[in-house]
Amino acid sequence: MELKTTGTIKLIGEVQEFDSGFRKLEFVLTTKEQYPQDVKFEITQDKINNFTQYNKVGDEVEVSFNLRGNEYNGKYYTNLQAWKVFKANQQNDSLQDQPKTEEVEEDLPF
Repeated sequence: MELKTTGTIKLIGEVQEFDSGFRKLEFVLTTKEQYPQDVKFEITQDKINNFTQYNKVGDEVEVSFNLRGNEYNGKYYTNLQAWKVFKANQQNDSLQDQPKTEEVEEDLPF
């Protein structure tokens, strides 16, 4: 199941590296709802480099993520694992950059 949300990046944490070689980065997104929420996402492994290269605090983004959960010692934990982060207005910008086509009226001889 693919989940998506949009908002503004509020915080980008440091990359955490573990002895096993596993890497993760956590970031916080402020949603654009009537009652905005600060939601923590995590990005793992090779997706970290792309995220840090193209995103910064204050960017408005659309996040595609998976809902992950696990149990440890009788307690349950939920993670929002982001796998795609794009600028929210990227598609709109590309449409605005295209030249406007003018309507040409031709007089046809028939």
